[in-house]
Amino acid sequence: MAPFVLLAGLFVGALYLASSARLDEADFTFNNATEVATLDPARVTGVPEGNIIKALFEGLVVKHPKTLAPMPGMAESWSVSEDLLTYTFYIRKNAKWTDGEPVTADDFVYSWERFLNPATAAEYSYQLWYVVGAEQYSKNVNENGAPKNSFDSVAIKAKNKYTLEVKLNSPTPFFMDLMAFYPMFPVSRKNIEEAQAKWPNNNEWEMQWLRPENLVTNGPFTVEYRRVNDRIRLKKNPMYWDADNVAMNTIDALTIEQAGTALNTYLTGSTHMIPSVLPSLIPTLMEREDFEPAAYLGTYFYRVNTTKPPFDDKRVRRALALTVNRKDIVEKITKAGQLQAFGLVPPGMSGYVPASFQGAGEAAAKAEANALLIEAGYGPGQKPFPTMEVHYNTSEAHRDIAEVVAQTWRDTLGIDARLQNQEWKVYLDTQNNLDFDVSRSAWIGDYPDPNTFLDMFVTGGENNKTGWGNPEYDRLIRESASEPVPAKRLQILHDAEAILMDELPIIPIYFYVTQNMVAPRLGGFYDNIQDEHFPKFLYWMNDEELAAKRAAQPGVWTIVKDVGPSEGLYAPSWTGPVPIPSNN
Repeated sequence: MAPFVLLAGLFVGALYLASSARLDEADFTFNNATEVATLDPARVTGVPEGNIIKALFEGLVVKHPKTLAPMPGMAESWSVSEDLLTYTFYIRKNAKWTDGEPVTADDFVYSWERFLNPATAAEYSYQLWYVVGAEQYSKNVNENGAPKNSFDSVAIKAKNKYTLEVKLNSPTPFFMDLMAFYPMFPVSRKNIEEAQAKWPNNNEWEMQWLRPENLVTNGPFTVEYRRVNDRIRLKKNPMYWDADNVAMNTIDALTIEQAGTALNTYLTGSTHMIPSVLPSLIPTLMEREDFEPAAYLGTYFYRVNTTKPPFDDKRVRRALALTVNRKDIVEKITKAGQLQAFGLVPPGMSGYVPASFQGAGEAAAKAEANALLIEAGYGPGQKPFPTMEVHYNTSEAHRDIAEVVAQTWRDTLGIDARLQNQEWKVYLDTQNNLDFDVSRSAWIGDYPDPNTFLDMFVTGGENNKTGWGNPEYDRLIRESASEPVPAKRLQILHDAEAILMDELPIIPIYFYVTQNMVAPRLGGFYDNIQDEHFPKFLYWMNDEELAAKRAAQPGVWTIVKDVGPSEGLYAPSWTGPVPIPSNN
């Protein structure tokens, strides 16, 4: 590796490496950045959890590692009716759970009923409300919170053991993308019911069925062991239907929250991929072949607790949004080409014109913000603005951004803004309980469509987490779901975003770029707009492939020493055809 040693945090990194020295080295190791909250597909919302679940479970389809087009997963094929409302999936007959049981259409019916059932408290349940009867099943509940409707009213049917039929309310252009989204992955009914019988206490069985020794999965890997606040060791699943084409036998997912420590593990060859780096080092890292930021369908923003005065006043929210120093954040902190954000939906989605709340220049924005606070009753000669907290999860970059935001609000608005840092699980609970003033957030597109950003802010939405709601916004989101003309549909979504940017229950800050550092020899890992990577496709390139990759890369790079095995674990990259659903 080219000489490059990070001094800050080096001692901490050395201690981390020493603590892991007694473990057998995994074939591939990456930093997952934090301890996962759960491995239950129905209950996840975060990227760290998704990274693991994509290794353990598999849905009807997976995504091509480069193009993100749907490829066969548990469904070996599928068809779509001419009116684009009925999807029929044909489950492969050689798919098995790790307990030897076959994966069947009934497994998806069971899993999706569980996902939609309000008792599960799945924050992503609305992603299946495109199915006939699904929203009513989730929302129409009795006094005990149980669904009033029978699940027979939901158009998710097992036509036979290996045929699953799904009927939609209206054509949904991104439906197949949702089928590859990890909350839609199936779980083993037998696994859960045996846990419920063995540990009748609700809290106990929900923990026990997810333990490595109990968990039954259907994906390319299983959990060999889990060391809290250290790593999850994944082991190749020999019963997986495509096991012959899975190159990695073991994968370690580390839980290093400090970017400096994570970078040291990468630079010393102990990890092969890290998802982010210290912003201060980005200008130097840009010269390396293993660091190349790319466009990413994600937005960094702050949620505002609109249930709590003074943040229930949209004038206050606009004042806060207008005065965030985005230019300093993207130029002095993030430094990797991020774009300032004045709306929620990232640029680059074909045919969509994003909405914006942007003011007319820095000086005018400052003047407007102070005028808005005075109008709302705060400022000189009026009541003092209460001390507020800027809430964020543990990360050097999140802290640095919060410091800039808090300082700007002090300097431009005279607001005493203090920082509140929490580790990942506590941070998620704080957001879910609306126990914050403003809270660091981000949203990564689940599919390449504006709807993936906008539909979460409907009134009472599971991923809303602001307390805000607007009937007209809700109506527009509903209308967009049934509008068959693409251009009209995108205009409806634009109008919805315009309402969001007028009322500002969120404060957009910047649009993401990827910041992965990836071992040059790692194959099957491609930059894509969702920065989404299925572990089943990863392998180590041979010398010829690595040379060809380097020859094809534009620009002048600092070529780094190969990180990863120089022999063994080679597998050809996937080059088969991408299946296209038929219209019959």
